This record gives sequence, C-alpha cells and structure tokens, in this order.
Amino acid sequence: MRIDIISAVPDLMHSSFNHSILKRAINNKLVEVNLINLREYAIGGKSKQIDDYAFGGGAGMVLMIEPIDKCISQLKSERTYDDIIYMSPDGELLTQKLCNKLSLVKNIIILCGHYKGVDERVREHLITREVSIGDYVLSGGELPAAVLSDAVIRLLPGVLNDETSALSDSFQDNLLAPPVYSRPAEYKGWGIPPVLLSGHGANIDKWRHEQSIERTKLRRPNLLH
Repeated sequence: MRIDIISAVPDLMHSSFNHSILKRAINNKLVEVNLINLREYAIGGKSKQIDDYAFGGGAGMVLMIEPIDKCISQLKSERTYDDIIYMSPDGELLTQKLCNKLSLVKNIIILCGHYKGVDERVREHLITREVSIGDYVLSGGELPAAVLSDAVIRLLPGVLNDETSALSDSFQDNLLAPPVYSRPAEYKGWGIPPVLLSGHGANIDKWRHEQSIERTKLRRPNLLH
C-alpha cells in the first residue's frame, strides 16, 4: 500500500511515522508513506506562495487551487489512485468500517487542509472523498491525516505481530473491546475475573463477548442500533 500525504507543513507528521508499529511497517515495506511538501508546487519565485486571501473578504487565508492541482496531477501521472481524500471537519466520520475498506486499496492521496481550508474547486473537482475525525476544528489536517493513516496501516497483513489482534479491536463488530488484564493477577487486593485464569478457551471467549456487549450497552448504546 502507498499513502501520499500532501501538506503545507509536513514536518508536523514526521514523528507519527518514525516510531513503534508504523515505523516497523514502513521499514518492512508493508506500506510506503510519502510526506509531500505543498510548497514544492508553489507559484511565484522566492515567495513560494500556496495561499491567498478569500474572494469576498473575511479573516483567514485559503490554500490556492493551482499548487494543489499541480501536485495531485503529477502524482496521478505516475500511478493510479483508489481515493484522493481531503481531511475536513465536514467530511464523513472516520469509522472502523471505513478504515477496513481503505486498508484493502493500493494507493491513496491524503490532502491536509490548513488556514481556512482549500479553494472549494479542489473539493469539487480533485477530491474523491472527504473524511473527518470528529466534530471539532484543528489548526490543520496533518493530525487527522496521521490518525487516518495509523488506523488503516495497522490493519494491513503483517503489520501487527498477532494477526488476530486488529480483529478484536473496538468497533470491528460494532462492539467495544472487552476489559483486558495483565500480571500480577492480584494487586493491592484488586483481583481479576477467575475465568481468565481457568485456561478454558471457550469460556474465556464467551466471557469476553458478553463483556463487549455489556460495555457497549453502557458506554456506546448507539452502536447497537
């Protein structure tokens, strides 16, 4: 899988891909992540302009269409992309179902907004999907792009040490994950459910499923509808 992330400030994302699971996935060539500096496609000489004032006035700057179009056009001339995603507060909500779907594709572009966003013509003519990580506004799309990438990459075959780990995550079956415990079995008088020490796999699986249902009913009942 290849993920090309277009950003006005790509340095914000370097740490996200230089540690832990994502770094290992990249080093093992299970995924290729390219952080592309939009300023490399800027118009003008030394000014390297990628943003301008909005027509009609108002506060804030807008990422211009020309640098974005030049960047996306070059990428598309080199390969075919399954999706060109714009991280936007008013896009479709990022869910596990969407992550599962995106983990099956080969190439995607993620465009990070900045300032007051992008020229609307980018959204009308260049983007195939808009994704939001929640109903709030951040300074730019870099953190959301990193969140989306993390959620998708961890689903790729070979990324996690335990192939079944991702399948037991919260939301995979519209259920929250069950409680988990580790050593010691007792700490400060706080114990763990005896079934987890029984060694009976079927009973443990049954307990975990029941706990997932109860936790979902209590914390996120909307997932059961």
